[in-house]
Amino acid sequence: MLTLPRIVERQATHYAAVAAEVRIPFGDAIGPRMDAAAGYLDGAGVKDFGPALFKYDVIDMPRLEMQFGFVTPAPVAGNDSVKPGVLPAGKYVTVTYVGPYEDLEQATAVVIGWARLVGVEWDSTGGPDGERFASRFEIYNNGPMDEPDPNKFETEIWIKAKG
Repeated sequence: MLTLPRIVERQATHYAAVAAEVRIPFGDAIGPRMDAAAGYLDGAGVKDFGPALFKYDVIDMPRLEMQFGFVTPAPVAGNDSVKPGVLPAGKYVTVTYVGPYEDLEQATAVVIGWARLVGVEWDSTGGPDGERFASRFEIYNNGPMDEPDPNKFETEIWIKAKG
């Protein structure tokens, strides 16, 4: 299931994540980076962090520059591998997708197609090394750790628009 795309104003949100350059499919890259982020946050005594966050900084298919981590309730210091960040406030296009992760690429294509149809431009810049986004991310409200049925995985897709 995919909700209809919406344009919303989003508040700035803190997060902590591990950056990596990956190639699609990047499933093997997720576990170690998420474990490092969770381990740092646990060790730093950060309470109530989450949900999980994947941030897409540069897209140059099939190469991606990404960050894997968690939303945090406040800024954190970070360490050598886990860096703090802020998802900027602003106008975003968002949808919620419920279903298995392997269909997320198609759900994102619907968002991009809808934006093109209604004239939304992304807050991004293109270059020889791909498209760099001001803020493009997915929030995983649940997943394999707490929901055994992949058909019930709930993922929010967010892409910052210009303006």
